[in-house]
Amino acid sequence: MRQLKFAGYTAWVKHASLYIALLLSPLAFADISLPKLISDGMVLQRDSAITLWGWAATDEAVEVRFNGKVIGQAKPVNGRWQLKLAAQPAGGPYQLSFHGHNQITLQDIYFGDVWVASGQSNMEMEMARLAEAYPQDLTAASYPLIRQFKVPQHYNFKKPQQDFSSGHWVAASPDTISGFSALAFYFARNLFNHNGIAIGILNNALGGSPVEAWMSEQALQPFPDALAEGLRFRDDKHIQAVTEADKAKNAQWYGDLQQRDAGLTSSTPWYSTALDDSNWASFNVPGFRPGPFTGVWWLRKTVQLTAKQAAQANTLRLGSIVDADEVYINGTQVGDTTYQYPPRRYALPDNLLKAGSNLLAVRITATNGKTGLMPDKPYWLGTDNNKLDLTGPWKMQSSAQAEPLPGDTFIRWKPLGLFNGLTAPLTYLPVKGVIWYQGESNVGQYAQYQPRFTAMIRDWRAKWAQNGGQQQPLPFLFVQLANYLEKTPEPTDSHWAGLREAQRHSLAEPDTAMVVAIDTGEWNDIHPVDKKTLGQRLALAARAVALGEDVQYQGPQLLSVQAQGNKLLLSFDQQLVLKPGQSFAIAGSDGKYRWAQVKLQGKQLVLSHADITAPVQVRYAWADNPDAVLYNTEGLPASPFIYQPK
Repeated sequence: MRQLKFAGYTAWVKHASLYIALLLSPLAFADISLPKLISDGMVLQRDSAITLWGWAATDEAVEVRFNGKVIGQAKPVNGRWQLKLAAQPAGGPYQLSFHGHNQITLQDIYFGDVWVASGQSNMEMEMARLAEAYPQDLTAASYPLIRQFKVPQHYNFKKPQQDFSSGHWVAASPDTISGFSALAFYFARNLFNHNGIAIGILNNALGGSPVEAWMSEQALQPFPDALAEGLRFRDDKHIQAVTEADKAKNAQWYGDLQQRDAGLTSSTPWYSTALDDSNWASFNVPGFRPGPFTGVWWLRKTVQLTAKQAAQANTLRLGSIVDADEVYINGTQVGDTTYQYPPRRYALPDNLLKAGSNLLAVRITATNGKTGLMPDKPYWLGTDNNKLDLTGPWKMQSSAQAEPLPGDTFIRWKPLGLFNGLTAPLTYLPVKGVIWYQGESNVGQYAQYQPRFTAMIRDWRAKWAQNGGQQQPLPFLFVQLANYLEKTPEPTDSHWAGLREAQRHSLAEPDTAMVVAIDTGEWNDIHPVDKKTLGQRLALAARAVALGEDVQYQGPQLLSVQAQGNKLLLSFDQQLVLKPGQSFAIAGSDGKYRWAQVKLQGKQLVLSHADITAPVQVRYAWADNPDAVLYNTEGLPASPFIYQPK
């Protein structure tokens, strides 16, 4: 009998343990959970039915309330539930609550216009980088109804993600504005100041990314080379092997230089104030070293400061440096930057500078032959209002040479990964449209760009319609590449111009607009700071294409080209304004372009050249860094273009 009682007890314990385990399992008492996008402070698209969704146990009924009023219940299917919220006009703040085994209440919700801000570094570039150019725009950024959700940058090659690993909505304020996309903020600020409607920014950008990374598996089907490249990275072992190989290669290259760098290994380091650099060569800052050099070299300069200057100076500006730098003052390291593009602005610790002599030393690592300090950038020590100029002669010495560093694989830029990981989770919520700034990474293959970019636009529209119930074609507004690199004295071919032309041809897609940027760039910086002008132009395009307003949003458009003897007559759709500069080039049947003489006649231009008797071809602003000379009366520039008769 005791054995039977023991057996029964054992059976009861087993059943009880199983019951408790089931109760504690996610399937039994699974709390309601929401995607990261659906959270406090979110902006939802006005005038659009919204599908709210989340996860819960299969047998759980999820009740949703809007401002305390029940709008419905949903039963999960395979753990996922969804429910429609009827279209709402612009306004707020509102409350949403979700009730089941647990309760989630979301506050401060607004309905307004939601924009996806996507692309590469010129869209990703944060307001913090504009602090010198537009300081008041950061200190006065009090816009509680302009809100950003910053998408975490996690690629996925296997399948489209349904949620993000993290993320939350942030309102624009002086405390938060530094992390906002600068272009998206200026765009949003213009729209908000125009109509007072809340603006949500889905910051979905990643520096260096080519268009292929933003394309889905379906969109990549017509481009088997790109698709095959993306599919290779579905193999976790391949990703691990590539990552480890890159890490080992970099560790070996930089480690070897570190060991051979006399500036670090000498008994008196080259950043020391005790070093005698009287036999070092002279080097003029800014400037580039003549000839190719790969390896490490050093610069030193002694500056004299008064006691007042030493006490007040809080910043060192060293323009931008090709490629990496470590900076020392009086033997103490004050900053470092690992690659070319970021501006060198280093905050100085208190009491580091002193009255009298102060030593600046810069260790520069060059990875691929060209190295130096970029001209037309700021080089000073002091404060923003009291600067001691650091241009001119410095002392220079090479310390270790090396073979060029092989490039990294940059897995995050491979086809498919950014669509699956960053864009796909956004497609479940309706949006007003997309603003896009990308193309620099595709310049080398500009001939492939237009069909791929067009395929991406069509696919994003299909995904938003399918997943988020987007009712209208998704407006797609994009920025044409800005002017960049050195000017050329004579007409020449240009990959940058080729990419701009591919972008211009992408306007054949309906509900698109292109912002011209060839007058906002910087020859020496692929990340120009003037995002304010581009934000204004994007907002004009949004008002016309997405909001349906009758507003001029683009510069002059070429209508026709007529040959008239030794002249070409170009007709445009608007009154023209012609500014100084050389940007129109014409050619005869031999295809040899020469700068044209240009005469303005209302909406027409007459082009000619003394040595071309029968011109048939014309190019405008066809260069890496062209002169922007053609505008309309409202100050909007014409796009670069090429005309070649068939």
